[in-house]
Amino acid sequence: MAVIKVIELVGQSKTSWEDAVKAAVKEASKTIRHISGVEVLNWTGKVEDDEIVRYRANVKVAFRVDQED
Repeated sequence: MAVIKVIELVGQSKTSWEDAVKAAVKEASKTIRHISGVEVLNWTGKVEDDEIVRYRANVKVAFRVDQED
């Protein structure tokens, strides 16, 4: 029987929201195996001098939890 666990993260990037999502998944993959999906919950950004200087993406990352039968 497979169990899927979901965690929430915030990824950041100086270049784009897409890169912020990729950063969150990449960081999660350092300690989590079997990542199976990502859901973007929210896009936000930090603005300075009328320019976006930091893109942020709130995401849910899903991964399979190994269980012994």
